[in-house]
Amino acid sequence: MENEMEKMDLPIEDDSCNTSSRKSHHSDAVKKNLVTRLNRVEGQIRGIKGLIEKDTYCDDVITQIAATQAALNSVGKILLEGHLKGCVVDRINEGDMDVLDEFVVTIQKLMKK
Repeated sequence: MENEMEKMDLPIEDDSCNTSSRKSHHSDAVKKNLVTRLNRVEGQIRGIKGLIEKDTYCDDVITQIAATQAALNSVGKILLEGHLKGCVVDRINEGDMDVLDEFVVTIQKLMKK
């Protein structure tokens, strides 16, 4: 199965994270993709709010909530992949093995339901 970055034909930056300032450095294409996805999620949230205000049948609202959660999870997966292939690898190459514990905690946060 192709990963999200390959499906988008977007480059994964070699210097995706600066360890001294702990900032991400995503390519413009990745940023644009993430912002587009988040704008879509924002629209879905507004749509869900509208459905509730209109007393839409609960099952229909729940279906929209599930779709929104899936879209947000997709953003998280893209960020997690870039973090692993960029930040984590860079820090391991610099001899910082503590990044592995940090990465495990990050995955646990992402998977928390």
